[in-house]
Amino acid sequence: MVTSINDTVRLNNGLEMPLHGFGVYLITDEDKGRAAIRQALGSGYRAFDTAEFYKNEALLGTLLKESEVPRNELFITTKIDNPLQGYDSTLRAIERSLKDLQLEQIDLILVHWPSRKHFFETWRAFEKLYDEKLVKAIGVSNFEVHHLEQLAARANVKPAVDQMEIHPYFTQSALRDYLRANDIAAEAWSPLGRGAVLSDATISRIAEKYGKSPAQVIIRWHLQSGTIVIPKSQTPSRIKQNTEVYDFVLTEDELREIDALDRKDGRNGPVPDEVFEEN
Repeated sequence: MVTSINDTVRLNNGLEMPLHGFGVYLITDEDKGRAAIRQALGSGYRAFDTAEFYKNEALLGTLLKESEVPRNELFITTKIDNPLQGYDSTLRAIERSLKDLQLEQIDLILVHWPSRKHFFETWRAFEKLYDEKLVKAIGVSNFEVHHLEQLAARANVKPAVDQMEIHPYFTQSALRDYLRANDIAAEAWSPLGRGAVLSDATISRIAEKYGKSPAQVIIRWHLQSGTIVIPKSQTPSRIKQNTEVYDFVLTEDELREIDALDRKDGRNGPVPDEVFEEN
C-alpha cells in the first residue's frame, strides 16, 4: 500500500523510481518556474518529468541546482523529441539534455512517441547510452502493445517504463495488463484528464466522502492502481494539495467505480499510430 510520497517502484533493471512525481510541461517562465519548483520540493517531490519538446530542460536544471537538494535524492526523466530521433541525432540530443539539465547521468530517458522512420535506430542509441551509464534506465512513451512487441523482436534491453495517457475516462486497462505481465512500469501523463474528469459525479461523491478534492481522489486512484503519476501545475497551492493524498485509502469498490468510468472516446491526446505513421 502506498503510504507516502517517498514510495517507489522497482523497475525491471532494479532502479527505484518514485511513484509520485512532478510534471513540468508548460513551465517555461523563470519566475513562475522557480515558485513552482520551490513548492514542489517543499511538498516532498523528488521526481521531475521533462522533455526536449517542453523547451524547459535548461530551466529545470538551473532551478534544481539552485535548490541545493542533493543529486542522489532526485529522479529526473526526459524524452527525445520526434524530429531528433535516429541513432546519431538521438546521441547528440541526449548529450544536449545532459548539459541543459546540468547532470552527468539522467535517471530515465523515454522515446516520446513511436517513430516509423527511426523505430530501431533510436532504441539502439538508447541502449548505447544505457551501456555507457549516461542514463540509469531507458523506456518509451505512448507505445501500444504492438509497438512494444515490435521493439521486443530486436531490442537487447527491455523498456523499463511506458508513459502514456491514463486517467479515469481513459484507463488503458488492456495495455496496463500487458505491461504488468511483461514487467514494464506504467506511468500516466495527463493523469487528471486535462481537467475533464474533475467534475465527474462519481469522483465528486467519493471526494466529498473523504473531504478531499476530485484531483486528490484521482491521484490516489492512480497510486493504488500501481501507476506512476506525474501531475503538473504552476499554482503553489495546487502543487501542495496534489501531494496530500496519503491520509486516506480508497476502497476496492471505489477503485472499481472509478475504473468503470472508462470511455471509448476518452482519449485527449494524439493517437500513437497516427503519430507513428507521420514520423
